[in-house]
Amino acid sequence: MRTMTRFQKMAMAAAAIATLSLVSGCGGMTTREKDTAIGAAVGAGAGAVITQGDALGTVGGAVVGGVIGNQIGKGK
Repeated sequence: MRTMTRFQKMAMAAAAIATLSLVSGCGGMTTREKDTAIGAAVGAGAGAVITQGDALGTVGGAVVGGVIGNQIGKGK
């Protein structure tokens, strides 16, 4: 089992903080835009966990999560 490096842990923490800032700081976003951002954040976190911090897995998870969040927000 591969462990995450210190840099990967710091990058994950920075991404989480940036995502929280983005979501909480954008009161003018539509519901669909918020759902897209939340989906991307959740997807990135899930991708990072599943692939043990692999950058490609994190980005892939963010893309898939963003698309799913966007489609969920479509009906609102």
